[in-house]
Amino acid sequence: MNDTRHGGDRLVVVSNRLPVVVKKVGDMWTSMPGSGGLVSALAPVLRNRGGIWIGWSGTSEANPVTIGGLLQEAARHCGYSLKPVFLDQKDKDEFYHGFANEVIWPLFHDLQSHCNFAPRYWQAYNRVSRRFSDVIMQNTRPGDFIWIHDYHLMNVAQELRSRQVTARMGFFLHIPFPPPDIYMKLPWRFPILRALLEYDLLGFQTLRDRRNFLQCVRLIAPDLAITGKGQVVTIRAGSRELRVGTFPIGIDYQDFARGGKAEAVVRKARALHEDLPGRQVLLGVDRLDYTKGICHRFEAFRNALQRFPELHHRTTLVQVVVPSREDIPKYNDLKMEMERLVGEINGQFTQSGWVPIHYIFRSLSRTELLAYYRACEIALITPLKDGMNLVAKEFCAATPENDSVLILSEFAGAAAQLQKGALLVNPYGVEEVAETIARAIAMPSAERRTRMRKLKRFVRDYDIFWWVDSFLRAAIAKDLNDFPAPAEYIPRGETVSL
Repeated sequence: MNDTRHGGDRLVVVSNRLPVVVKKVGDMWTSMPGSGGLVSALAPVLRNRGGIWIGWSGTSEANPVTIGGLLQEAARHCGYSLKPVFLDQKDKDEFYHGFANEVIWPLFHDLQSHCNFAPRYWQAYNRVSRRFSDVIMQNTRPGDFIWIHDYHLMNVAQELRSRQVTARMGFFLHIPFPPPDIYMKLPWRFPILRALLEYDLLGFQTLRDRRNFLQCVRLIAPDLAITGKGQVVTIRAGSRELRVGTFPIGIDYQDFARGGKAEAVVRKARALHEDLPGRQVLLGVDRLDYTKGICHRFEAFRNALQRFPELHHRTTLVQVVVPSREDIPKYNDLKMEMERLVGEINGQFTQSGWVPIHYIFRSLSRTELLAYYRACEIALITPLKDGMNLVAKEFCAATPENDSVLILSEFAGAAAQLQKGALLVNPYGVEEVAETIARAIAMPSAERRTRMRKLKRFVRDYDIFWWVDSFLRAAIAKDLNDFPAPAEYIPRGETVSL
């Protein structure tokens, strides 16, 4: 490892994507802030602490010099270093679209019928793991804590251990871990499980995910000893010890709470209400993905309109879908099916002055997103399966009033934490979701306030900083305060161009 002359520990975050994306706009290459749950969760944590974030820049076209210059400038506005891993088009096709999103993603979401177990995908997964390991070794030093994230990079610790890297390494899985009967369908189940056992700490979102993992360990390696109880348990293999814990991820509660009260957000929310006068607005915000249950949600809303005609003119569903992976055929097919359902339902129920579903297919600015959180009365978050679902927590933090309702899938990781305040539903039960929509719309203000107060309190107390501190304490007996801010820091800007 290089750069051993300098003292002090650093937090090194490794993920598939960097928190900034390099894009070509016209003839100019530009870096822009990234999006997604991982970026929104970790960026405020690492910001100003002088650590390192390693990941892919999002392009295989720009040359390394251009990418390096953009990231160096962007890092001055982040308060931490950005180190790129370079992937070519073949890597993107076979590693990212292939193994990550046609094997692990559907399998770990209990949708094995969507899997494509092509052997070349596994080869690409290992090839990219080696590439990430190269960059990690080039940019870390003794004393650093290497924190690797998500299903794209499960093999990285094993690759580093094979090169005699002894640094402390943690891994956090942001998506669910499947039960043994599903995990065992994976042709490479043994090498992946062995690779995960090379970390010093493994983190999962829920007790259910950890239980599923430990059951797989017992099946594949019954000689390993598993001891302890509570948030963290221990696996011992000879002289080696691995800790396995449950760390439900949170959000920056105060940032969303302040943002929901910003003047621009208030104005936008007021305009949204004026466009939909006298109605309770249901809101869905999802990335384009078949695990989000959007088509099931549309069918449930149709069922509610059929069975409860008093909802006509009283409610509107605003569904925001953020484009994602449209070049994968299944995702394009999903987009077409959603648009067909929206057209069909609106054609069936639209009346003068009332359209049941407002469908938005694009990314929202932060101001727009917060305005929708503030403007809607009911959040309808019904994934078929989700590691956590931070939208549910963002909604609770950003809505300034306590007169709102959260309808949440029992198969979202967030349900384990938010069950006492949310209305939990089975997203496959169309009639159940329809009845819950009607219940939410008719819910008295007193009950709404009681429920939302519980939700806000939980989201505030178990925020993103609690998540990081609890993980770091379990991994290295330290917390964020042990990773001090650097002396020089430039406030965050918008974009950087070359």
